[in-house]
Amino acid sequence: MEEKKIRRIAVLTSGGDAPGMNAVIRSVVRTACANGIEVLGINHGYSGLINNDFRKLTARSVDGLLQRGGTMLYTARCQEMMTEEGQQRAANNCMYLGIDGLVCIGGDGTYRGALALARLGVPCIGVPGTIDNDIGCTEYTIGFDTATNTAIQCIDKLRDTMQSHERISVVEIMGRRAGHLALNVGCAVGAAAILVPEHEGNFENDVIEKIRQGRINRRNHHIVIVAEGYPMSTQEVADRVQEQTGMDTRVTILGHIQRGGAPSARDRILATRMGNHAVLTLLAGKDKRIVAVQHGEIIDLDIEEALAMKKPLNEELYQAEQSISI
Repeated sequence: MEEKKIRRIAVLTSGGDAPGMNAVIRSVVRTACANGIEVLGINHGYSGLINNDFRKLTARSVDGLLQRGGTMLYTARCQEMMTEEGQQRAANNCMYLGIDGLVCIGGDGTYRGALALARLGVPCIGVPGTIDNDIGCTEYTIGFDTATNTAIQCIDKLRDTMQSHERISVVEIMGRRAGHLALNVGCAVGAAAILVPEHEGNFENDVIEKIRQGRINRRNHHIVIVAEGYPMSTQEVADRVQEQTGMDTRVTILGHIQRGGAPSARDRILATRMGNHAVLTLLAGKDKRIVAVQHGEIIDLDIEEALAMKKPLNEELYQAEQSISI
């Protein structure tokens, strides 16, 4: 495909923050600068685009970003971007600022905003940044590895006190409506039970019976992982467990601590590769694309095609965990 002349691009982060977003911004800016392209950073996601809130970014202004969590451009959920009027204002501002391409870092909602802008003539490239790892078109989303490790570290510490007091700890893990993060965390900490929205299952068999067998086998403490999208609340799970086992049961909600912290090596490396690919995709004259990881390779595909994809839970891992959590 013939390369398109790109003079100025913009980059924004939208939706929930994720470790590694800053690394993507850094990669986008450095790749653009290496190709003689000016970069604008849009503050506060699509809200900033609608309200012309931006700053100029240079290769030097992104020094030190690789190891920083969060996003230097801030992020927000923008209700106005869901309206035709808001989308048109955002597109008009892109035209006014002379933006030849927009890199949008986030999840499904971010991609829908990018698709709306692309239909209004703004070349957009999406980069998957969410700790939920729930984007169907990609095997991996930036931030997932760091969030998993953060939760593991917290639960490892929690286990020490649970063991000392012979308690059951019911821990809520983020992930919105998906159980990918909860499943991986639960497997890594050796949870007695993992409750995810993809498998409502049989509470008696999946939780109570496993705890009962553990007590028979002289285990004096248990960790139960609950994905935030599970139909029963974490407190309801804990109440039911305590009522049916008679063991002291405590709830821990890790919450937004899972989104923070310096990104892991995996997140830094993939963020660098994805940010670089996003700019090269624009240079190749493509638009309305999403950068993704498939079979370990960085690729790009159409946004509409990507949004139609659903990501199933890793059934092999789920079944393996069900077998060994005894």
